Amino acid sequence: MSDIKSRNNRQNWPENYRQQAEIATDPRIRAFYQAGCPAPETPIQDVPLLALDFETTGLEADKHSIVSIGLVPFTLEGIQLGNSWHQVVRPKLPLHQTSITIHGITHAEIDQAPDLEDVLDPLFQHLTGRIPVVHFRNIERPFLNAALQWRLKEQLRFPVIDTMAIEAHLHPHRNPSRWQQLMGKQPVSIRLPDSRTRYGLPHYAGHNALIDAIATAELFQAQVLHHFSPDTPIGNLWV
Repeated sequence: MSDIKSRNNRQNWPENYRQQAEIATDPRIRAFYQAGCPAPETPIQDVPLLALDFETTGLEADKHSIVSIGLVPFTLEGIQLGNSWHQVVRPKLPLHQTSITIHGITHAEIDQAPDLEDVLDPLFQHLTGRIPVVHFRNIERPFLNAALQWRLKEQLRFPVIDTMAIEAHLHPHRNPSRWQQLMGKQPVSIRLPDSRTRYGLPHYAGHNALIDAIATAELFQAQVLHHFSPDTPIGNLWV
């Protein structure tokens, strides 16, 4: 993962946390930064992790909203299902039928759901002191920042481990050329279910935030087992 590591070296996350702790105004955000960030050379086996997944009304953080949150704390040795958390939240705009079809959350569930601001306390309790693990970082980090900016006028800067980015690095030639396609070579999917299949992990029904978070935790454990080691520095993997 040398390419990812060289890109990440531009970002000094521990120092960023120290700086942000001095200027954050919301007490939850300030406490998040004060809890600190592990040094880049910390072995991944020593880092508390948090698999995180959002279901949203679309793919653009400035136009769409979070409708459910799923998260589960874990380490390389085990997944702490007893401490998992799933919460449906009410988006700013009404649901579209297309998003209902994808994630299965109905208007009735949304009408009874709290606003994200009402569940920020438990969300930050889970996030603080842990490094999030996601599958496709262009969802969780941008959507959370858009939501916090809208409600608190602040954002949250933190590293993530992206299991999709790891799969993309492992399969740089996943899209065959036209000639390779004619010769029968198939593209390699880096979607969460397909990535899990390559490691012999079981199939889970997708588009439920908690199930996808658990699936992401298991995938990362498998990636480390097959391609890295427990001693791999966290700075080699986060983005």
